[in-house]
Amino acid sequence: MIPDDLRSPAAAYDGGGLADVLPSVCAALGVPDVVGRLPVPECRRAVVVLVDGLGDVLLRRRGGHAPFLRSLLATGTTLLSGFPSTTATSMGTFGTGLPPGAHGMLGYMVMIPGADRLLNELSWEDGPDPYLWQPRPTLFGEAEAAGVRVTRTGPGYFDGSGLTNAALRGGSFVAATTLADRVDATLSALGRDPRSLAYLYWGEVDKIGHVRGPDSWQWGAELEAVDGELRRLADSVPDDTAIVVTADHGMVTSPLDERIDLAHDAELAAGVRHVGARPARCSSTASRAPPTTSSPPGRRDSGRTPGSSHARRPTRSSAGSTPRCSSGSATSSSPCAAPRPSWTPAPNATNCAASSACTAH
Repeated sequence: MIPDDLRSPAAAYDGGGLADVLPSVCAALGVPDVVGRLPVPECRRAVVVLVDGLGDVLLRRRGGHAPFLRSLLATGTTLLSGFPSTTATSMGTFGTGLPPGAHGMLGYMVMIPGADRLLNELSWEDGPDPYLWQPRPTLFGEAEAAGVRVTRTGPGYFDGSGLTNAALRGGSFVAATTLADRVDATLSALGRDPRSLAYLYWGEVDKIGHVRGPDSWQWGAELEAVDGELRRLADSVPDDTAIVVTADHGMVTSPLDERIDLAHDAELAAGVRHVGARPARCSSTASRAPPTTSSPPGRRDSGRTPGSSHARRPTRSSAGSTPRCSSGSATSSSPCAAPRPSWTPAPNATNCAASSACTAH
């Protein structure tokens, strides 16, 4: 039996989850045939910030380091990521608006059909053609096709990577190292076109959480730095801009002495064909099922009954949105909608699945 305190809520793929973030933003921008289920106001420009590993529970627990993001939580929305709550899978869900069973990116490491070997979906080393591995359209691509100028910013090695091409293709890419530089690049992109969508990725919160632990002073210091830059972003965007801040998963402390190693448990290891792992992360088995062909709710209005798609053990993530949109209402801050982040286990931390979403006008 699984103890109650270790149980996770079912993943949300039909509203109220990570899969709904980009569809909702695209719908707010007027991209046709996309259904938005989160309360993102209509706008001419939008920014989506994804802070890797910044879970809802963590943000609430350590909110003293983040006065700006904390101010958005009262009217924000807590969302679920998906299963498994690892970045590679979450990025597939985030970028396509589809559940893992539809986009087919099912874990940190998965088996390549017919090759009898594992693929690391983060590094994509010796991996297959990402356009064939994940052939479904991305929301960035659909926004671009609808006339929205799409700009993505992150570390230079993301540009053209397998994971990026599989899950986040569409628009142009601007490489920037520091968070301040990425905020500047985002502001520059918004100023170049009155109808635009900018995506900003930041991974240091997740990195420090895995290396130092989410209870460390280093994690709190990084959260403070992120909070300051996001406040600057919100203060600097044009008035017709919506800012949505989210995450791909959350994080919990995972003591080494409480971990289970397949190498030391014959019962668990029985029948396991491949085991994939990397330093500072948990071991995991991997096999890839072919993507389903059905189009689930949360992306397009397919006429299917909401609630028909669920996973068993999602992790929590946290998201906040800070849009400034001309919606006929006031210009005061009011959080609205963003998904929760989830994360993967390291010496000090393990992935979990819940996030919060906020929108400011």
